[in-house]
Amino acid sequence: MTATGGPVVRHRDLLAPLWRVVVAFRLVAWVLAVLGWFREREDYPGMAAPLAVLGAMAVWTGVVTVLYSRGSGRRVRTTLLDLGVTVLLLAATVTTQPPGAFGEGAPIVTSIWVAGPALAMALVRGRAGGLAGALVVWAAVTLLRGYVGDREVFNLTLLVLIAVLLGHAATITRQAELALREAAAAQAAAAERERLGRAVHDGVLQVLVAVRRRARSTDELADLGRLAAEQEVALRGLLTTGAPVAVGTTDLGTALRLLATPDVEVSGPAEPVEVPAHTGTELVAAVREALANTAEHAPGARAWVSLEPADDEVVVVVRDDGPGIPEGRLPAAEQEGHHGVRSSICGRLADLGGSAVLHTGPGQGTEWELTVPREGPR
Repeated sequence: MTATGGPVVRHRDLLAPLWRVVVAFRLVAWVLAVLGWFREREDYPGMAAPLAVLGAMAVWTGVVTVLYSRGSGRRVRTTLLDLGVTVLLLAATVTTQPPGAFGEGAPIVTSIWVAGPALAMALVRGRAGGLAGALVVWAAVTLLRGYVGDREVFNLTLLVLIAVLLGHAATITRQAELALREAAAAQAAAAERERLGRAVHDGVLQVLVAVRRRARSTDELADLGRLAAEQEVALRGLLTTGAPVAVGTTDLGTALRLLATPDVEVSGPAEPVEVPAHTGTELVAAVREALANTAEHAPGARAWVSLEPADDEVVVVVRDDGPGIPEGRLPAAEQEGHHGVRSSICGRLADLGGSAVLHTGPGQGTEWELTVPREGPR
């Protein structure tokens, strides 16, 4: 339990089985390296050097087994350290054979054990990580051999194929894990919203509706009725917000619906309209500025906000039935030091890679057409 009494949510690491495969590979590969040395021990001029390398390999295998068995050890820096140590141990094999022996086909005591870092890098960095690790390992072995033959090309192809496929599997698994978490969060949020909706509807909303209705007939309660109506609309908006969307994005429709009041009507599609979080925040701020201008310069006017999504852009229209903006008023306001329209609306839309078009005139009301790219600034 947390300090506030809420449960601690623990997510299952779907990549854990793949990490166990990498750990098992290093252990099995070390055993195979020992067996390979024992079978070919007559091809080594001495025993001390290969046994020392095998011993160092055993120690490092134990270290990475512990590191890769823990979530805190499954990091890019750990795999890079693994790659560096593996290359150093590979370089140490020059002590196991006389000069020029590797170029004549002498066995390398590390064997396939050196492929381990490429597999680990594939898990943390996907296909690109697996490819990079495989190329570094192959380059180190090739440098040790001093030549590239058919066998070396075959080994490179096999290592790259395995590392890239493992990296692809890790990427797909990571995406599935993220989708699973989002689905679980959406389900929990929907259940909680339904529970709160029943409780609020049976109590707070009914009281607010009753206050608003009675206040209409009493001048002294007019302000109280207006406040009750505003809170009723805001509360209903909170109870009807959509499910969470993908990480790094926001549902623009939900954010705009929270701006609704008795004098502001918001309309848009029922399904989520996902945009980058920064785009959503700035666009809602621009809409809020336009509504604030209506409230300040056209008291009592009604306003409408409509959301019109397209495949590659999003259009938000904000209009009111006020008296409109007289010609020349905006330039005059800027000269007086009022930069709300130029900075808070036009400036925001320009930073988002979009546009803000104003349609207004005496007796025509005011209409803002705010357009932004669906995928954010380019």
